[in-house]
Amino acid sequence: MSHSARHVKAVRNEEHKGDARKERWREHRLARRAELVQAAVRAIGEHGAEVGMDDIAAEAGVSKPVLYRHFSDKSDLYVAVGEWGTDLLMQRLRPLFKVNGSANELIRRLLDAYLGLIEEYPDLYRFVVQRNFTDRPVASDPVSNEKTVIANSLARLLGRYMRALGLDSGGVEVWSHGLVGLVQASGDWWLDRQTMSREDLTTYLAQVIWSGIDGVLRSAGLVLDPDENLDLLDETYLEVVPDEELG
Repeated sequence: MSHSARHVKAVRNEEHKGDARKERWREHRLARRAELVQAAVRAIGEHGAEVGMDDIAAEAGVSKPVLYRHFSDKSDLYVAVGEWGTDLLMQRLRPLFKVNGSANELIRRLLDAYLGLIEEYPDLYRFVVQRNFTDRPVASDPVSNEKTVIANSLARLLGRYMRALGLDSGGVEVWSHGLVGLVQASGDWWLDRQTMSREDLTTYLAQVIWSGIDGVLRSAGLVLDPDENLDLLDETYLEVVPDEELG
């Protein structure tokens, strides 16, 4: 092997080692950042939605300058905490979109999972929704992102059923975003008032949501029993109703 070839090989080896070191450092920083987000979540649970950077640093066992090495400012940390909350919510919701059952069962499962999470993390929910922690406008709003992710998942589910029923699915995105807004607003009210149980709120919201879906189906001349299994969307679950009998 010539001297030139050995030199090229040596350079490539050094470049490879340098890339590997950079990747290990990047992974270390990501892991450390995730640990600090977890500490922020714990601090919020202890101190409430009005938590400060000093509280978070103390919970993490670091100084504020260390926090600022991993987060450019308070808004950066706020977004990271919001993303953590959205990820947790979707971990709980995503499997439910794939579970078969009746319409009522599906609606109640999704509602209960969402309301259960905000009941489990009320201060975290307020921290993210109220945005009091931020020190500048954020380009990526965790609340809007969460709504969009949930609404898109719901739209795909509704669209699949509407098409299977031979109905126009053009309105599913509108319905989905409207339903997500309804549930979030109701959850906000419920967290502040606590005038009814989570089970009762789930029941009321399920009734409202099913009434809307039932109205769309009836306008197309179909009646679907909300307690019938939707696994196969078999035609025996549907009753075609003459126009004059639709209320």
